[in-house]
Amino acid sequence: MTSVLTSPPYAVVVPTIGRPSLGACLQALAAAAADGYGPVRVVLVHDRPGADGTPPPLDVPPALRPVTTVVAGGARGPAAARNTGAAAVGPVPWIVFLDDDVVPGPGWGADLARDLTSAARDTAAVTARIEVPLPAGRRPTDWERNTAGLATARWITADMAFRREALEAAGGFDERFRRAFREDSDLALRLLDGGWTLASGSRRTTHPVRPADRWVSVRLQAGNADDVLMARLHGHDWWSRAAAPRGRLPRHLAVSAAATAAVGCALLGRRAAAAACAAGWLAGTGEFAAARIAPGPRTRAEVAVMAATSLLIPPVAVWHWMRGHALHRGARRRGPAAPPAAARAAAGEGTPREQVLS
Repeated sequence: MTSVLTSPPYAVVVPTIGRPSLGACLQALAAAAADGYGPVRVVLVHDRPGADGTPPPLDVPPALRPVTTVVAGGARGPAAARNTGAAAVGPVPWIVFLDDDVVPGPGWGADLARDLTSAARDTAAVTARIEVPLPAGRRPTDWERNTAGLATARWITADMAFRREALEAAGGFDERFRRAFREDSDLALRLLDGGWTLASGSRRTTHPVRPADRWVSVRLQAGNADDVLMARLHGHDWWSRAAAPRGRLPRHLAVSAAATAAVGCALLGRRAAAAACAAGWLAGTGEFAAARIAPGPRTRAEVAVMAATSLLIPPVAVWHWMRGHALHRGARRRGPAAPPAAARAAAGEGTPREQVLS
């Protein structure tokens, strides 16, 4: 069937650490190319380079090889890797960022073309609809529920198309965010503050649940340091502006304080006070574990993991929160993105550029 939809040219940037899931992502892009809606450029930013800084070879489908480039990211995190990729794509009006563990759905290319052509002139980015498949026949585990939260995230760069002009106006991603956490919300808020808009698209992308070990929930507490940076950059109301869940940090602080007080009182010989503080710590820890166990499959293995990690998460979360305050105490806001060209033209500052179409 001959396509009747004309798409603006776009490039795809995929930061990767060489996960096997990258193959399925690239195959989906190849299918989009076969349908006539492929990217004009694909840049794979390998963020775990070899000892000499040269990225290893990646298995790229034949249909994409003529337009694909692999560059080294320097292992500085996804924000820096996306900036590296954006700088390497060339002069295209749209850049689509994909994670290496997502799979664009059937008809993704045509849907993307529809998203881009329908974007208003002041639209900085168009998000995809993320779907997280969960196992049938049982309740999801804690890790599976955590991943499922991506489906309702307000802005998620697992599949997000940015207008090059807007991305450049914002100065790209803030590379102080070294993890795949909050860097997308930070950029979105700067764009909104600059007068740009963000739109929801029609294309669908699947984000499978990656395999993870039993301690993944403990490692995720490093995000508390990123939340401190967000507050430094955007004020304490950033939670509501980004529609981000607040999490349990206040409770983790209380539980950790009770545990610390119990130890301190015991060392001072104040047994009654130590017992009271220990009871508070046990009650808080038990409530936390129960809240995580109740919606899950409640298997013996899952219950054991929830019990063990519920002991560790509160102090680890508090540690990263304190680390964030120390690390980002001098952080300064970069400022909002420059306003859209259309807004500048209305203010007499220039003529808006027309959207480039193929």
